[in-house]
Amino acid sequence: MSRNVRSASAFATAIAATVLLVSSTAGAATFDAVQPAGSNFDKAEFRLWYPDAAARLRGLILLVPGSNGDGRPQVEEPFWQELAARHAFGLVGVHLTDKPHENMVIEHYVDVGQGSGNALLAALGDLARESGHPEVASAPLLLWGMSAGGQFNYELALWKPERVIGFIVNKGGIYYSALAPEAARRVPGLFFIGETDLEFRNDIVAGIFAINRRVGALWGVVVEPGVGHEVARSKEMAAIFFEDLIDLRLPDQPAVGAAPVLEPLDPDQGWVGDPKTRTVVRAADAPETRYPTAWLPTERLANAWKSMVSGRPF
Repeated sequence: MSRNVRSASAFATAIAATVLLVSSTAGAATFDAVQPAGSNFDKAEFRLWYPDAAARLRGLILLVPGSNGDGRPQVEEPFWQELAARHAFGLVGVHLTDKPHENMVIEHYVDVGQGSGNALLAALGDLARESGHPEVASAPLLLWGMSAGGQFNYELALWKPERVIGFIVNKGGIYYSALAPEAARRVPGLFFIGETDLEFRNDIVAGIFAINRRVGALWGVVVEPGVGHEVARSKEMAAIFFEDLIDLRLPDQPAVGAAPVLEPLDPDQGWVGDPKTRTVVRAADAPETRYPTAWLPTERLANAWKSMVSGRPF
């Protein structure tokens, strides 16, 4: 079934936001939302997918693609749908683009505090109303992204740490923030570096990670052997990361009408991966090093980390 509540394009630009039901089946529903252009972005389009079996959505997985890309089709991928359905989560595909400017290597929309972040929050409010799932407006977020998508995730986690269960930085290039606020350093993050990616990309991602890890950020870094600027196995490892964080950080039954309060994590209860020795140890037993180590929330993720940095199957 398909229902389009948008009429002419002139009408669409005259209103603040537009939402339509793209499709509905016995097993799931999909809605689109559009926000008008803002100060640091041109297009802002979002797609919500959720399994009908979920009476109440526990949270959302944001799918943010590379530079100026359209992440809305990603909500149709079985990989993400199966993960979301197992945990009563929705999927939100993100399509943000820049207005033309002098150096398009720099994505302005990544700087979420300048307008694009509010566009996302407004769209979630619209999608909450149209879908009949009011919890979508304030749902906690898991952030998946590739390249500029990882840049957006990083800045969003720093801007609204109370909304973020965990985030992925995946081989990005241009960032607006270096030292994260204390609250954001408490949000678990996983940074992926491709061994054969452009050197400046790797240096930037490693530098941001190192600055914040030095002051105790609950973040891990993964250098993927033989991988360039590509997703590779990062999606599979991110799914493990997300599942473990759902178990650790989300309350089972938040009060009706209230946004879940995310559980804090104890740094000593995690695991630490040593990038030089490619070994893992409980965080409470980790020795001091002269270089950044990876903080990982669970033994399962620590074992996946060890396999990945060694080029072995999980």
